[in-house]
Amino acid sequence: MGMIAAAAAGRLWVGVVLALVTGFGLILFARALGMSALPHPLSIGFAVVIASISFAARGALFARSAREKGWWIAAAVVAGEAAILATALAMPGALPKWLLVLLPAQWASTAIQTAMVGTGTRAAGSALLALAGTAAATLLVARLWPRRWPYLIMFTTWLGLSALVWHSPAAPVPTPPPTDQGGTIGQDAASRIGTYRFALAKAQS
Repeated sequence: MGMIAAAAAGRLWVGVVLALVTGFGLILFARALGMSALPHPLSIGFAVVIASISFAARGALFARSAREKGWWIAAAVVAGEAAILATALAMPGALPKWLLVLLPAQWASTAIQTAMVGTGTRAAGSALLALAGTAAATLLVARLWPRRWPYLIMFTTWLGLSALVWHSPAAPVPTPPPTDQGGTIGQDAASRIGTYRFALAKAQS
């Protein structure tokens, strides 16, 4: 939502505010549906803020570079990343790891998930650094538009931070222990966490 809103409005702050409202609204909705209390609320809040700024920055760039068609580009990017993340969630191992490492949406998903399960954002420091770094590079391109040379900085930053995420992955997410003979309750908890973090990650974009 943040990327599309920023692209449609042509204002970075609009995308950031909408992404934050949507993200924290989803957290409250999940809590109302019975999700356990967040072990690190400050960590997940920090992850949501960084992700919101990063995606809104991309939307602001689309607004500057494509004018009234910027939100169409933003919507296409969001749809594409959502399809890849949904595939990875539904069919683990079906997509190559290098593809997921290149996606900012996956970085956001990783950071949010680590905060939700109790390992905190420090365990996903590389993903958060990648989101912050690409946000800074994207805002630089938007500020210097229509100059094209800053794009080299942006793409170099994106690839470099993707390599950082590849070589410094987040800590493994602990698997909830089964609480019945078939282990279905533990599996259901893991499934809900995956669904929540997917929804939160896409709320920011």
